[in-house]
Amino acid sequence: MVTYEKDFSLKREEPEQAELADVFCAIEKEVEEGVSGYYTLPEDSMAIVRELEAYAERESEFLKTLETIAVMGIGGSSLGTKAIHAALASKYPESKNMLFLENPDPVSLLAHFDRINRDKTLFIVVSKSGSTIETTSIFKAVIKYFDLDFQGRDIRQIMVVTDEGSPLDRFAAFYSIQRFHIPANVGGRFSVLSSVGIVPLMLAGYDVKTLLGGAGHFAKRFFEGKEEHLLRKAYFLTHYREHYPVTVLFSYGDCLEHFSKWFVQLWGESLGKIDEKGSHTGLTPVGHIGSVDQHSFLQLIIEGMRDKTVTFIKIEHFDHDLPIPDISLKYIEKTDYVNTHTFNELIDIECDATRESLMAKNIPVDRIVLDTMSEANIGELIMYYEILTSACGIMMQIDTYDQPGVELGKKILVKKFQSK
Repeated sequence: MVTYEKDFSLKREEPEQAELADVFCAIEKEVEEGVSGYYTLPEDSMAIVRELEAYAERESEFLKTLETIAVMGIGGSSLGTKAIHAALASKYPESKNMLFLENPDPVSLLAHFDRINRDKTLFIVVSKSGSTIETTSIFKAVIKYFDLDFQGRDIRQIMVVTDEGSPLDRFAAFYSIQRFHIPANVGGRFSVLSSVGIVPLMLAGYDVKTLLGGAGHFAKRFFEGKEEHLLRKAYFLTHYREHYPVTVLFSYGDCLEHFSKWFVQLWGESLGKIDEKGSHTGLTPVGHIGSVDQHSFLQLIIEGMRDKTVTFIKIEHFDHDLPIPDISLKYIEKTDYVNTHTFNELIDIECDATRESLMAKNIPVDRIVLDTMSEANIGELIMYYEILTSACGIMMQIDTYDQPGVELGKKILVKKFQSK
């Protein structure tokens, strides 16, 4: 279960109910017109699940030999999958190892290659456009390093996830490589619940049906009008964005580190735009992990510029618990007050204390509480943030789903290589 504690202060101006209703209707219109297909992925992706079940039955002997799922992708093609894997890995000790080949850093790539058992790895190439330069370059390096043969048995060890008809899709079809498609109206940063995430996660052994169920359950409640707090939060963040342009996500649990990185891409690439009036606008995302980062960033929040809102994510019950030994160490006895308590208690109370310290300084905060880290909860959290992003985009009068700033950099990159 996920609980949303609505602490954001709306002292300055409450939104009119009609304003919230307009945004709600605009989101409904996006669904009806297919502006973005992520809203219906919890249901639509069940077709991918069935396709994977059929594939697993056909290739059962091959899949039994696998130890590693190596995902080649970057940004929206990997961040969400990596976030779910990190969040749930402790629950799946028997799952296949997942390796993410993302950044074209030669040192880290070679280190990853050295860890891969060639004959026990499934290489999945993920690129919506089918021509992402980092991903295709890494794929070429994998082909060369592991001497993959497109005519022999190695073909079973390659899989492709891309848009139908993309260059990568045509490549896969030519060599009879197993491929899965991404819906055309689902952008990369909104695609984790599509084949982008479902394919590698399910093949690794994760319960993707429950993951999709959690996302679908939240979407259903939202469209039934039962999650108005999301619209009120979007209103606060956008209405006061000149006062609070920085959105901080403080997640208390190492398993959410990659979720924070996924949030940063989703928020930054979706909301950093030029609006209908031609003005540069946006909300700057910052992702942190408690309690580690409160020892470096908390000072800035409390005594620095008052330009930040903070959302805390708290996990009430971790899968494993560990007691703090009842040991008193000479000269540092003042820390004995936590003896016999658990690390679960320590990190949760640190979250509460940090939140209360910000509230005491009148810094806008809210909190999301997960009773435990589960497939349903992480699925819900993903859908919550995706819909929140769309609601903010509507209120800011921008196109939430394009990324012209990113495309400009790609064009310059091509020119630089062509001029060499």
